[in-house]
Amino acid sequence: MLGFAQTALTYIIPFLFVLTLVVTVHELGHFLVAKWFGVAIDRFAIGFGKPIFQRVDRSGVEWRIGWIPLGGYVRFSGDDNAASVPDQDDLDHLRTAIVRHEGPQALGKYYHFKPLWQRACIAAAGPMANFLLAIFLFALLLGTVGEVTHPAKVTGVAPGGAAAAAGFLPGDVVTKTDGRTIRSFEDLERYVIVRANVPIQFEIERGGRTIDLTAKPALVRDVDPTGGTQEVGRLGISSQVTAADVVRTRYNPAEAVVVGARKTWEVLDTTVYYLGRLVTGQVSAEQLGGPIRIAQASGAVAQAGAEGAPDFGFMLLGAFVSLLGLAAVLSVSIGFMNLLPIPVLDGGHLLFYAYEAVARRPLGAKVQAAGYRVGLALLLGFMLFATWNDLQRLRVFHFLGGLLS
Repeated sequence: MLGFAQTALTYIIPFLFVLTLVVTVHELGHFLVAKWFGVAIDRFAIGFGKPIFQRVDRSGVEWRIGWIPLGGYVRFSGDDNAASVPDQDDLDHLRTAIVRHEGPQALGKYYHFKPLWQRACIAAAGPMANFLLAIFLFALLLGTVGEVTHPAKVTGVAPGGAAAAAGFLPGDVVTKTDGRTIRSFEDLERYVIVRANVPIQFEIERGGRTIDLTAKPALVRDVDPTGGTQEVGRLGISSQVTAADVVRTRYNPAEAVVVGARKTWEVLDTTVYYLGRLVTGQVSAEQLGGPIRIAQASGAVAQAGAEGAPDFGFMLLGAFVSLLGLAAVLSVSIGFMNLLPIPVLDGGHLLFYAYEAVARRPLGAKVQAAGYRVGLALLLGFMLFATWNDLQRLRVFHFLGGLLS
């Protein structure tokens, strides 16, 4: 019992907090924009399965929390098609039923009879809400806790490493990578870690001079904060700085929003770049992670934030602040993934709307149904593969094999 309580505090509660925050804001994006355009909504749900909470408000919207907290959805009135984009015949039947029961004036409140640009805005609102959440969370942390950084100063170069081969020396300060400004050693690490075996152009300062170097980070298997292993790019340099080198910066509200937007863009840029390498086979698909890895990361981040706190209250505060940072990063990833042109995701709806804009009519029902099934299969396959990778990282099958042998 004590072990379960410890696991819940360490992994389950942080995971549910982060995931629920990101999913709720995503669905609120759809909901609020739909409300703005006057769309009738039947249900706003967080989680799937049987409800553990449900309430119908005065506008007729059912607010529901399901017992499986792995997603959410907004159900529009008349939205009984699995792909949420009915073909012309479905629209005709739906229009006839609405006119018969509610009159022709009621058509304007149904999602499927809204102008195409409004439906596209509603579909895109979820991912956009995720990006705005990331900017808000980054800005909140930058304006309150601040940002702790230290210069990208090289104090050690590993013999035989990529940096040594490129000509790095102790005392070098990295100022740019591939033309991008490097503001801290953390920036440098984040840039290098996803570029194993990719030549990088470095601009460094050495003894008052500017020198250009080219290095190709080596692919190494490293232990991540969750206790598992991951393949990352490493230069073979270290940076040990004194307390005088560490800078804590707190931003005013305007600056915090600007820097928060920049950090959101950097996370998005890194996500797109890494996914591109994954699709082209430059990075092993074994690096993909699913809910288990997110739960592990949530637990590790919460523990790191709570370390060194003088009492339980400060432990909770430290964990909470750290989880907000993780939620910001995860929100960017969720926003981007939902924009992929897969029929069950928001990007798939936008793809259907693009076809409708060109063809002047919705895609046929059979094509939509086939696209929905393929998209669902792809999504479920991705989730299963990612979960398999998580279990492999935890050596679950090795452990079970030892029990059965």
